[in-house]
Amino acid sequence: MARYKIILAYDGTEFLGSQRQAESRTVQSAVEDALQKLGWQDQSILLAGRTDQGVHAAGQVAAFDLNWQHSSGDLLRALNATLPADVAVRSVSECSPDFHPRFDALARSYRYAIFCDPARQPLRERYAWRVWPALDFDRLQATAQILVGKHDFAAFGRATRSGGSTIREVWQASWQRQDDWLTFDVTANAFLYHMVRRIVFVQVAVAHGRLETGDLSRALEQPQSQPMFQGLAPSEGLSLVEVRYASEMRE
Repeated sequence: MARYKIILAYDGTEFLGSQRQAESRTVQSAVEDALQKLGWQDQSILLAGRTDQGVHAAGQVAAFDLNWQHSSGDLLRALNATLPADVAVRSVSECSPDFHPRFDALARSYRYAIFCDPARQPLRERYAWRVWPALDFDRLQATAQILVGKHDFAAFGRATRSGGSTIREVWQASWQRQDDWLTFDVTANAFLYHMVRRIVFVQVAVAHGRLETGDLSRALEQPQSQPMFQGLAPSEGLSLVEVRYASEMRE
């Protein structure tokens, strides 16, 4: 018996999130169904984090124990031969028996995609948020820089467990632009529930002139006096890009 760490990629469009839910199609249930066909008999795999309905991933991490008599490469091929088309295992490796993809994680990175267009584009909107009028890119970059550092993000989301801390440390936050395509990359030690989608929503409101950068600053400086911002960026624009661990942070 060995513990395996896998990297998952998935199109979240047809999943009701990553975490298993009764009678619902989720990423976790899809992976567990595939593992059961390979002789896995545990009750649940371990995931690095929860993604909402419609959210995608290129670097979700999962772990499980399996009595597998072949190579890690054989396990990768066997899983991908069994999994549905909208989820795939990108890598498989043996890991420490006590490895936990969520509690051992030191950093998580997300990307949010936006394009600016007055008319609908169904193919692009599967993986991005269409906004119009066009956004003020300089204001987007200014708001992103305010997010960097250790702050109380209570105005942007709620803790993943009751009574949990809402303080998070954002290490990197920036926007990139190519023609009408904008991407927001953010890395932090951890994120609150809905935090990335609400941060993007607020930044878009600033770039459209509906809010000021000072509103965002005040929400970080005095979160208890600032009600939670209302509104979320649509889930389809968000992707979990990477989860990093101690050995990777030293590289």
